[in-house]
Amino acid sequence: MRDFRSGWPPGDGVAVFNQLYLTVTETIGARIGDGAFGDRAAVSALDVRFAERYLTAVDTAAAGGRPPDCWRPLFEHRRHPGVRPLQFALAGINAHIGHDLALAVVDTCHALDCVPGDLEEEFERVGDLLAVLEERIRDDLMPGPDLLGIADPLTHLAGVWSLERARDAAWTAAGVLWRLRGLPLLAEEVRAWTDAGVGLVGRFLLTPCR
Repeated sequence: MRDFRSGWPPGDGVAVFNQLYLTVTETIGARIGDGAFGDRAAVSALDVRFAERYLTAVDTAAAGGRPPDCWRPLFEHRRHPGVRPLQFALAGINAHIGHDLALAVVDTCHALDCVPGDLEEEFERVGDLLAVLEERIRDDLMPGPDLLGIADPLTHLAGVWSLERARDAAWTAAGVLWRLRGLPLLAEEVRAWTDAGVGLVGRFLLTPCR
């Protein structure tokens, strides 16, 4: 993520999300080192597999491939002059939480030979930290009240998406995918539906606002 930061211009939409995600990752890493999580191995494994989903999407797009549908709106609109930084940030969070997090939970369960319920406590602690960071992100990237009227489309877009709801949906999806692990074709259908739905929300979040 640090390498990406040095290679992209600051106004690039993916760069906006990348800086945000780098901050989140560094914060979680520091909290792991401070002993804030009861199961350091579990939260570290989840954090790594979660990040791998984003990094793979970036590498796929850079190579001219097709990243997951949830990420495509951000890559396609990353240089759109009518999209504001907060929108880029929310679209990236939406893709990563809405699609990648459920898959990362399942990947971690396979790696640690556990079930999703074993990760729930650490999942919730990470989610609480993300909620605090989301508030900070909105404060940093939302234009001031003198620049943004109540009728501005960004006010509506920023208000309708919820990290808490996305996180709850990801946990539910992880449970469904885990139960379907013996039915790979059906599990892939569920994943594809989730991917497409999250991608549709991402396109809405990136509606040009200026």
